[in-house]
Amino acid sequence: MTRLFGTDGVRGVANVNLTAEQALSLASAAVELLGAPGGRSTEPVRHRPLVVVGRDTRPSGEFLEAAVVAGLAASGADVARIGVAPTPAVAHAVAASGATFGVVLSASHNPMPDNGIKLFAAGGLKLPDEVEDAIERRMAQPPGPRPVGADVGRIRDEPELLDRYADHLLAALPVRLDGLRVVVDCAQGAAWALAPRVLRAAGADVVALHADGDGTAINDGSGVTHLDSLRAAVVEQAADVGIAHDGDADRCLAVDAAGEIVDGDQILAICALAMAERGELADNTVVVTVMSNLGFRHAMREAGITVVTTPVGDRYVVEAMRAGGYVLGGEQSGHVVFLDHATTGDGLLTALRLLGRVAETGQPLGELAKAMTRLPQVLVNVRGVDRTRAGASPELLAAVAAAEAELGDGGRVLLRPSGTEPLVRVMVEAETDAVARDTAQRLAAVVRAALPAPR
Repeated sequence: MTRLFGTDGVRGVANVNLTAEQALSLASAAVELLGAPGGRSTEPVRHRPLVVVGRDTRPSGEFLEAAVVAGLAASGADVARIGVAPTPAVAHAVAASGATFGVVLSASHNPMPDNGIKLFAAGGLKLPDEVEDAIERRMAQPPGPRPVGADVGRIRDEPELLDRYADHLLAALPVRLDGLRVVVDCAQGAAWALAPRVLRAAGADVVALHADGDGTAINDGSGVTHLDSLRAAVVEQAADVGIAHDGDADRCLAVDAAGEIVDGDQILAICALAMAERGELADNTVVVTVMSNLGFRHAMREAGITVVTTPVGDRYVVEAMRAGGYVLGGEQSGHVVFLDHATTGDGLLTALRLLGRVAETGQPLGELAKAMTRLPQVLVNVRGVDRTRAGASPELLAAVAAAEAELGDGGRVLLRPSGTEPLVRVMVEAETDAVARDTAQRLAAVVRAALPAPR
């Protein structure tokens, strides 16, 4: 059976494989499994919990939110709705209000027909796999007894929790942004109103792009996955920096004054060096995933900063940060976690910290981004193969070892079987694009030969 929860909650096409009935069932199961303070039990409980609910701008978020709220209240949970809000705003609201858990209706950077359900446990932390599995098992069982009368949950709107989040963001800003001209691409998503508001409150001169709150156009030619309009606007507006968010604003990518992209690795490098300079980088360590560019690792090594590596997914970054007591981590995709200020990737917080560094140093973003040199990175998806044997084929392992020996310290190889498709991802970094492409294609040929699809 396919697991309902993926790497970041439940996702699907709204009203097709993510339905109102499924949302209601998931909400009810979550109350049973997370209903006690602390909210990480795998045993059903009976308690009067408080649940924070937020969503992005997708039209389907309205009926999915209604279903989730109905499932929560019918199961005896009180609900605090904060409306359209970034995912990290819900995580913050859970922690700040002492709520038992939180629910976000969003499919992040996915196209508009998709939607998703993300859960945050008490304290604003993402759920471990075993708790998600327990919720999924409970959903497959018949409904239990429901509360009646005064014991049913109550529903109220609490937009002030979003205001508290905005104040929290501004308090984390190292210096004001007076004099900076910033274009912010809100992707018609959850941060369409809040991102320009917070940046202006911080002192920036703001040009808002894709910021009408039109959820039918969420992520459509905009945001972190479509940077061309932001790049053009930064140059046209003679702006200092461009900031891009995704549909739920847990990611941030940037553009310098010349319209050049500054990716998550570069943002992380800038922030790591700034925090190390101030003595704020715990154990002089930063946490990244296996996908982070080798150039980032080289830059951190030169600065004397230790790099800890995790599997792909900001939840795994956070787990490693909490386990090691580290305060900074992130992904190439723009999920950056400042654990002293947030429990998850936060695009608005990342933007403020990055812009704060520009204001603090007086250096253009393009100059700060030179803190690391991105090595050319080539990714080839090899389809129609037996991904289950990717780590066991002697022929493939030998080919990878030979390629790594050829590349030496100037490159690396990463083979990752897909978790959902019959394919193997071959990623190669090298000192030149030509070497990276040649090595990736040679390894892809070995994958096809060594891992034929089962008949």
